[in-house]
Amino acid sequence: MTTPVTIVGAGLGGLALARVLHVHGIRAEVHEAEASAAARTQGGLLDIRAQHGQPALAAAGLTEEFRRLVLEGRQALRLLDRSREVLFEAPDDGTGDEPEVQRGELRQMLLDSLPAGTVRWGRKATGVRALGGGRHEVAFADGSTLVTHLLVGADGAWSRVRPLLSDATPAYTGISFVETHLYDGDHRHPESAALVGGGAMMVLEPGKGLLAHRERGGNLHTWVMLRRPQEWFDAVDFTDPAAATARIVGEFDGWDPGLTALVADGETPPVLRRIHTLPAGHRWERGPGVTLLGDAAHLAAPNGEGANLALRDGAELGRAIAAHPGDVEAALDAYERELFVRSEAANAGAQDLYDMLGDDTPHRLIKSASGA
Repeated sequence: MTTPVTIVGAGLGGLALARVLHVHGIRAEVHEAEASAAARTQGGLLDIRAQHGQPALAAAGLTEEFRRLVLEGRQALRLLDRSREVLFEAPDDGTGDEPEVQRGELRQMLLDSLPAGTVRWGRKATGVRALGGGRHEVAFADGSTLVTHLLVGADGAWSRVRPLLSDATPAYTGISFVETHLYDGDHRHPESAALVGGGAMMVLEPGKGLLAHRERGGNLHTWVMLRRPQEWFDAVDFTDPAAATARIVGEFDGWDPGLTALVADGETPPVLRRIHTLPAGHRWERGPGVTLLGDAAHLAAPNGEGANLALRDGAELGRAIAAHPGDVEAALDAYERELFVRSEAANAGAQDLYDMLGDDTPHRLIKSASGA
């Protein structure tokens, strides 16, 4: 292409696309609302899976760099009950095929792989309109605009690009997460660190649960999972961290204090993450000069696949563009045919989250983890 591909959003999927295009000698511009790569934390551990994430990174020529980021031992899993009795435990014996990395480090690896200036920071898209002939105008919060011949919405759940193709909007699932951290757990929070173990620890009951990961440096990253209506969370004052923490911990009355300490002793203000999804099987009619990837295309409840699918989307779109030089529509058609198949799988896998907090939890998860 003689004009650069315009990518809105510098998440994993958008960056994977930019990198694969670069490998094939195709220019890209990535426009990101955040002011810099360090503007906010980038989430916790990701298991990069053999089906989607690892082939995407191979297509980007970054397998060796990715392997250097892998945290050994983090594929271990412990399932406890509210009294901290171990219900199931699987150590990381080195044979697993879902190596864990920190999202922020993976994103930085992708950023470092791109030519300087590829990502334009502080470029918040506020609107997009079609101009005809496959051209689109993107407006930004700073008052500037650009016109592009190939626009990719990699801008997440609340995509500004999606309305060009689809009327679908994210719907609340009935489940929200509350996120917090303990730092240097082995030394400063040894009881909590021991409960989490070497990788991930989960405690699940119908409608609620705790999930904690051991990250780099022994940091403990915890998510509270609650099946509650949005109005319930609206009544929690998250501008008062102490009050919000107390309200959340109160939902776990009767649980062992060593478990609730993962939240009660949190060293960061609790952050609410409402879980939304797009309709199952979300797809659209081919629109000239524009497409979507990642959460903009197939937002689903967290089940470990979201980041992997975003990486795969970006890599496959980059390969399709490279395979159809001078024919954008053929590239987008080929990409979307496979994208919609992946989207179906994403929505099917999203049922995992609901099952985790269902009436028969944790027994269903134990059977699944043990291969029974």
